[in-house]
Amino acid sequence: MASSASASVSPAAAAAAAASISGAHRRLLLPCSPRRLPRPRPRPHPRRPRLVACHAETLLPSAAAAAAPAACPSTASANGFSDWLREHGLPPGKVAILDRPVPCFREGKDLPLHYVAAGQDLEAGDVAFEVPMSLVVTLERVLGDESVAELLTTNKLSELACLALYLMYEKKQGKDSFWYPYIKELDRQRGRGQLAVESPLLWTESELNYLKGSPIKDEVVARDEGIRREYNELDTLWFMAGSLFQQYPFDIPTEAFPFEIFKQAFVAVQSCVVHLQKVSLARRFALVPLGPPLLTYKSNCKAMLTAVGDSVRCGPQPNSRLLINYGFIDEDNPYDRIVVEASLNTEDPQFQEKRMVAQRNGKLAIQNFHVCVGKEKDTIAEMLPYLRLGYISDPDEMQAILSSEGDTCPVSPCTERAVLDQLVGYLESRLAGYPTSLDEDEAMLADGNLEPKKEVATRLVRLEKKLLHGCLQAAIEFINDLPDHTEIWSLAMGV
Repeated sequence: MASSASASVSPAAAAAAAASISGAHRRLLLPCSPRRLPRPRPRPHPRRPRLVACHAETLLPSAAAAAAPAACPSTASANGFSDWLREHGLPPGKVAILDRPVPCFREGKDLPLHYVAAGQDLEAGDVAFEVPMSLVVTLERVLGDESVAELLTTNKLSELACLALYLMYEKKQGKDSFWYPYIKELDRQRGRGQLAVESPLLWTESELNYLKGSPIKDEVVARDEGIRREYNELDTLWFMAGSLFQQYPFDIPTEAFPFEIFKQAFVAVQSCVVHLQKVSLARRFALVPLGPPLLTYKSNCKAMLTAVGDSVRCGPQPNSRLLINYGFIDEDNPYDRIVVEASLNTEDPQFQEKRMVAQRNGKLAIQNFHVCVGKEKDTIAEMLPYLRLGYISDPDEMQAILSSEGDTCPVSPCTERAVLDQLVGYLESRLAGYPTSLDEDEAMLADGNLEPKKEVATRLVRLEKKLLHGCLQAAIEFINDLPDHTEIWSLAMGV
C-alpha cells in the first residue's frame, strides 16, 4: 500500500493546513488531497410521580440543613405553597421546604431561594414524596386534545413554548387562577438554579462575555433566536386551541406579551420541566411542584422522579446544558463533556470515497467527537483514523482502503506526525480563544470576590479548559510515541 512518507512540504501547504481550522465554529477541517504534507509543529394514566431517595446527598436531612449557614426555616411564602399542595391532594411526605439566602442581593430586594430537603433520614428506595397528577401540568392537560398537542409540537412550537404561554395567561388571572400559588413560587425562583444564577439566556450582552471562548456563548445566541421564532408562532397556538384560550379575556399572545416577557417565562419553564420517558408526545414534558428547581441537582445522585411504571428524567446532563437550562454547573459532574467537531473537506477530489469510508466506520462527513472527563486520550485515539483520511492523496491507496475492512490503512510516522500536529494546533487555537488562562481562572476563583454570574461562567470555562488541556496532553503523548526519526525528518525540513 502506498505511503505518503515521500511527500515534501511547502510553506503554502503548511499555511493551508493552519487555515483549515474554522475559527467561527471551532471545527477541525481535514486537509484536501492531492496535497503535500504540512510541516510538523512542535404519559402515564393518572398516577403519582414520586421521588425515590438514594444514598447521595441530593436530599439533605432538614435538621442538618437548617444548621448550616446557607439554610433557614421556610418563609410564609413557602408555607403558603405547601398549604396549597396539601389542600389539593399532596400526601404527607418526608421532605420540607427550606430557605437559602442568595449570594448577591439586588439592592436588598432579592428573596431567599426555596429548596426541598429531607425532613428525616432516608434510605435507598424510600419514597420521599408523591405528587398527584392533578397537580402536574402537561401539554395534554393544557390543550385538552392530544392530537392538537402533537400537531403543535411537531410543527413550529415546542412543548416549552406552549407551557410558557399557558402559565402567562394563568398569571394574568392572578389569584383567580388555580395555579396561582405555583406560579408565585416560580416567579420567586425566577428561573434561577441552586447557585442563584439565571440561565445565560437572560444575561446581558456584557455578562455573556464571561463565556467568551466557550462554544456555549454561540449556543445561547442560537437558542435565543429559536425562542424568538417560537414567539412569532404563538398566535398559531391561540387560533388552533381556541377552546382553551376563549376562557381568557385577553389579547392574542404577541399583543398581550412582549418578547422579553415570553422569554422570561420560557426560561422559567425550562428550568423546572421534567422529561417523562415512554409516554405520548403530549405528556413527555411535565411541570411538577416540588420538582425542579426546588430539588437540588447532583450528577452522581440516583434519586429520581418516577410516574409508576415510567421514569422521569432529571439527568444526567453535561455542564453546558445544566448552565443553559438551569443556571448552574456541577463541578464533580462525571457526565461533563466538550465537543470537537471535525469534517471532511468537500473540495477534496476524493471526498465521496472518504465519506464512504467514514460512514462504513460509523462516522459522518461532519463528525462530533465527545470528550468526556477522564476519557481524553480515548477520544483522541478514536479521532485519529478519521483525521488520517485528510492526508490520503494517492488514488490507489484510497481504493485499497475502500476494498478493505475497518479503519484506514497504516500511515507513515511522518504522516501521523502531520495529523497530530494539526490536532495540536486546533486544540491550542481553542485554548487561545479564551481571554484568560487556566491559572488565571484558578486565581480569580480562589480570590472569592466574583459576582455570581461571572463565578459560574468562570467555573464552566475552567472545566472546558481542563478537558482541552487533557486532549492536548494526550496528543503530545502520541507524538512522543512516534519513532525518533520523525524528529530528524522535521529538522531536515527546517522546522
